[in-house]
This record gives sequence, structure tokens and C-alpha cells, in this order.
Amino acid sequence: MTAKFINRRDAGEKLAEALKSWKGREDAIILALPRGGAAVGAGIAEALDLPMDLMLVRKLGAPGDEELAMGAIAVGGVCIWNEDILRLVNPPRARLEEVIARESGELRRRNEAYRGGRPAPDLNGRAVILVDDGMATGADMRAAVRAARQLGASHVTVAVPVSSDTAYEAVSREADDMAILHVPDFFTGVGSFYEDFTQMSDDEVTEIMAGLKKRG
Repeated sequence: MTAKFINRRDAGEKLAEALKSWKGREDAIILALPRGGAAVGAGIAEALDLPMDLMLVRKLGAPGDEELAMGAIAVGGVCIWNEDILRLVNPPRARLEEVIARESGELRRRNEAYRGGRPAPDLNGRAVILVDDGMATGADMRAAVRAARQLGASHVTVAVPVSSDTAYEAVSREADDMAILHVPDFFTGVGSFYEDFTQMSDDEVTEIMAGLKKRG
């Protein structure tokens, strides 16, 4: 299979074309899911002249297989589960609580690292565009949608370059709109759609946010 995107920035610029009706909307804000979503979101924000911030979520990986998402947590105490995976893994409750506690701590660490004490944006009455570099299970994005609504968003659009069909179906039941460039019949992982899918660092996320702040 030929990769659809050069890198995350390229994916963001291509997504911007699908979102061009949002250009310059005063009530709109892009919220990117770090780390990977930050680069995609920056490409959209610059193309559409929209403000961007972060929506912090953490995947709840299965014991022994951290990439397998049992669920996800987000700001404001939001916690969702992938019930089919949870039944398959069937971890003891103590292990679930251990995973939640660990990822909650990482959520707090990232909030401090990325924001440095700066408050999260006020979402009350705003139209939110949630962005990531792709969706495999959709757990992260479902948590993000619920968190955005809990924080007062009036409209939630989910925008990602590529998604599995199961994630698309699950997230579309919760979001108001979806902007997805590719929902392949055979999904082999988000990274297979990129030529460069190098893992991003915390420093790269903070650099992206600093660059957007200077632009604004």
C-alpha cells in the first residue's frame, strides 16, 4: 500500500481542504490530541487561520499490551471503555485501577509540560474541531468528544486523516460532524498511511504550541 501522507504536517494541510468552510470562524477552535495530533492540528490551524490548543487524553492500555486500548481518560474526569476489548482482556479490577491511576498521573504531567500553568481555553458555546493523526479504536477521540461537551462546546467536529471503520462508526455516534480523509477496507494501523510517522516528543509539542502563539 502506498502511503497517503508524507508526514503529519502534510496530513494536516490535506485535512484543511476538507475543513475550508471553517476558515476564519470566530467561534471555532482546534483542539489537538498530543502528541501526534499537534502537528496535524498545526497544519490545519495555519491554513484556516484558526486558534489551536490541546485536548489532553490518555489511552488505557491493556496489561501486557499497552497499544491495545481498553479505554481512555480525558480532562474533567472523563473515562470511557472499549467494552469488547475489556471483555477480551478481562483484567482484575485492581489492575484497572492501577492503569487509571498511572495514566491520570501522566495526564497531569503533560498538562504541566505543555501548558506550564497556562489555563485551558474556555470552550463554553464554542465550535470545537478535535484533531488527531488517526484513529485505530477511537477510544481516545470518544473521550475527547465527551470532554469537549462537558466543557461547554456547542458543536464538536472530529477531523483525522485516517480511521478504521470500527473507530469511525463509534466516534460518529458521539460527534456532530466528521472529517475523515480515508476509511480503508483493510486497516493495518495509522502509521502505515504515513511515509514518516516518527514518534513525537514533548519538546516538539511545546515548540509547535509556542510557534502558533507567536503567529497569533
